[in-house]
Order: sequence, then structure tokens, then C-alpha cells
Amino acid sequence: MADGLARAIELWQEAYRHQMRGDLDRAIALYRESIAARPTAEAHTFLGWAFSFQGKLDEATQECLRAIEVDPDFGNPYNDIGVYLMQQDRLDEAIPWLEKAKRAPRYEPRQFPYMNMGRIFAKQGKTWDALREFEQAVRLAPTDKSAHRMLHEIRAKLN
Repeated sequence: MADGLARAIELWQEAYRHQMRGDLDRAIALYRESIAARPTAEAHTFLGWAFSFQGKLDEATQECLRAIEVDPDFGNPYNDIGVYLMQQDRLDEAIPWLEKAKRAPRYEPRQFPYMNMGRIFAKQGKTWDALREFEQAVRLAPTDKSAHRMLHEIRAKLN
């Protein structure tokens, strides 16, 4: 079993490298090989992410749901489902998924669901709620320039 896990990790890491170079078809094939070696939440989540790059948000969501089945403590798929719903302008449906990502025991980068909630609230005109989310994102990741930029932008709207 340990050999299967080691091979699965090796494959999804290779798949990730292909994805970052823009070779989505090869990345998808490698993520699937990883899952065949041993299903991991990471491989399912990253496979979903690759599908999202192709605009296949339903498939992306299904992979995230599979990731949650494999490891409900892994926060990334909750956040990713929230993002896919945001991309479809289904903002209210995204909120519970982002809240689950915030509470997930195993999740990095921890600030992302707060930043995404802030984006939702800003889009909905809930400026004070957005401010609280961006402030928390900055607290969690003080070196994240995007979080600082979002916080600055929302503060500017309040002045």
C-alpha cells in the first residue's frame, strides 16, 4: 500500500509540473494514473483544477467531491468548489463551500477562502463583510501581496 501511495504522489507531482507548463492533456492523464495507483484527495483536486482550466467546471466539481470523499479534512477541494460556483455567478451557493474550506484541518494556503469570501461580499455590495474577510486573509498570510491589495481596495471604498 505504501508503494502505491508513493507512486501516486510522484505521478500527481509530475502532473502538476505539466499543468504549470500548460500541458493540460498530459497533466490530466498523469492525474488519472495517480488516482489509479492510489486515490488521493490531492490528485482528485488537482485533476479538477486541470478540468477548470479547460472550462469544464462540472467535471472539476465532481473531482473535488471525490477528493472530499477520500479525505474530508483536506480543505482545497471545498475552496475550489466555491471558486467554480463563483465563476458561474452562483455566489450564494459558493459561500457554504468556502466556509467549509475555512474550517478544514488540512489546508494551505489558508487565506484563500477568506479572499474568495471577500470577493463575493464585495460583488454583493457588502463592503463591511468584505473588509472583515480581507482583514482575516491578511492576518493569516501577512506576506500575501494579493490579500494586501484586496484589503487596500476595499478600504478605499469605505473612505
